[in-house]
Amino acid sequence: MSETGGYSLAVHGGAGTLRRSDMSAAQAALYHAGLRQALAAGRAILAAGGSALDAVTAAVTPFEDDPLFNAGRGAVFTAAGTQEMDAAVMDGRDRRVGAVAGIFGPRNPVLAARAVMENSPHVMLIGAGAVAFCREQGLAFEDPVYFHTAARWHALQRTLAGDDLAEPDEARRHGTVGAVARDCCGNLAAATSTGGMTGKLPGRVGDSPIVGAGTFADNRSCAVSATGHGEVFIRFGAAYEIAARMRYGGQALEEAADAVVRELGEQGGSGGLVAVGHNGAIALPFNCSGMYRGHVEGGGPMFTALYDEPYQRS
Repeated sequence: MSETGGYSLAVHGGAGTLRRSDMSAAQAALYHAGLRQALAAGRAILAAGGSALDAVTAAVTPFEDDPLFNAGRGAVFTAAGTQEMDAAVMDGRDRRVGAVAGIFGPRNPVLAARAVMENSPHVMLIGAGAVAFCREQGLAFEDPVYFHTAARWHALQRTLAGDDLAEPDEARRHGTVGAVARDCCGNLAAATSTGGMTGKLPGRVGDSPIVGAGTFADNRSCAVSATGHGEVFIRFGAAYEIAARMRYGGQALEEAADAVVRELGEQGGSGGLVAVGHNGAIALPFNCSGMYRGHVEGGGPMFTALYDEPYQRS
């Protein structure tokens, strides 16, 4: 992607998309609309001179409210039929971080993560303690029925029955939402939110809330939000690896991001990521069937794509 002196924003709605044969034109239109809504929310902040941190938070929130995406309302189910959500935000100015893991109840886990960053002395809170903290902060909560969607419940039943063993469905194995941004002052930020993997063991935490694995931001290099097989992304420090290649190896963002995603794939790490560099360059590589993704730079148009087809412009 090109580099720009203004603002840049990239979002993803998860790697491991529905198989092309299962994606109707009407479904595709809904995914594109969801990506555009996220981009529009973040762009409004950046165009008004707002911060990258506010922009990524604003971009992720609509994803969490949309049952199409595996975060917030659309979170997948664990093997026990429960839902556990993870999220993180990171500010590239000073590498402040807030993260939550294994929570259920807060409407928008990304806001919970930001509250941890801004209103606690900690980096990560988990489980019941995190939920109690969210109540103390006055965050919006929803009843269980809000988060229970028929599509996610059906996916769990298929997974428990072993129906996806012969032909694994990446869209059920992993899915995450996220955003990265560079604001007009040159500051970077990243945010990631997920319901995890369908049929995961209760208590499992993926890469999304782990600094340097699924989420990272540093003004000196880049901001990254990843989506994929979290265990592999954690083992190889995927997000930080890109930043390290840029700072210490002199690689450009696209070169570093492409190399890391390719190497993750060689280790069984199916997925992808969105990244923005300190100069505003954008990279959106993936090594699986597709990745719901979009980007916008400065006052230009928004671009969205689901597979490896040409981007839709709007």
